[in-house]
Amino acid sequence: MRDGVPAIGIIGVSGLYQMEGVENSTEQRVETPFGEPSDAVMGGTMHGRQIFFLPRHGRGHRILPHELNHRANIYALRSLNVRWIICVTAVGSLQEKYHPRHVLLPDQFYDRTSQRAAHTFFGEGIAAHVGFADPISPPLRALLQEAADEAGIRMHNGGTYVNMDGPAFSTRAESELNRRHGFDVIGMTNLPEAKLAREAEIALATMAMITDYDCWKLEEEAVSAQAVLGHLLANAETAKKVLANVIPRIPPEPNWPEHSALDTALITDRKLWPAETVRKLGPILSRFV
Repeated sequence: MRDGVPAIGIIGVSGLYQMEGVENSTEQRVETPFGEPSDAVMGGTMHGRQIFFLPRHGRGHRILPHELNHRANIYALRSLNVRWIICVTAVGSLQEKYHPRHVLLPDQFYDRTSQRAAHTFFGEGIAAHVGFADPISPPLRALLQEAADEAGIRMHNGGTYVNMDGPAFSTRAESELNRRHGFDVIGMTNLPEAKLAREAEIALATMAMITDYDCWKLEEEAVSAQAVLGHLLANAETAKKVLANVIPRIPPEPNWPEHSALDTALITDRKLWPAETVRKLGPILSRFV
């Protein structure tokens, strides 16, 4: 790890634990005031850039979606000076045109979760309300599209990801309702990551790897964990190609709008900030104290 160098983070799915071309590999356990991250953070350099990889569900896929400690995961990456995050996540398709093994780059989210209190770093005496109209970093999403085009990989650019709690998959009634609302893909994990990354002033974009048709398409077998895993492993190889192409395209300095998201978000007068909360949020608030 190179101290002080803005780093690139990758939050990945099963099958994406190792990438070719990564040098100077490291592995470290990162302690956070929010508890333990999903796993050790694996580091290294690629194309001269510092990168860190965190397996979302832990190696061996041991953690259910509702058990994920998103705050610890994002905090751990921010404490390592990660300023860009690329999420690779499994989703179900809600539209005919998106087939299993296709990839969608969402630009919007719809929140159907019930754990919003755990999807913010703030509280305990410091109030903040980040702008989230555009939850995905437009420039990072554009770079992912460019990298995919260069690799000859077709991606659907833009769409809405609806986030449900899980861990059970949708009922047919829920799936049909989500389709009628015009949502494109459905998953259980990515929205909290995007919210917390924005609060941590990290630019985030997502590769949504389509593994199934949820359960709305009656002529297809309803989604199952085994079916998802088969497509997921194939999609992981696609993700590796895109990641290898996008990393050298990311600028070296974090100067996008997402990197100063707290400028217009912090509400509480700094004179009233509790010292303990400031200490707890050290990596996030460091430029304000």
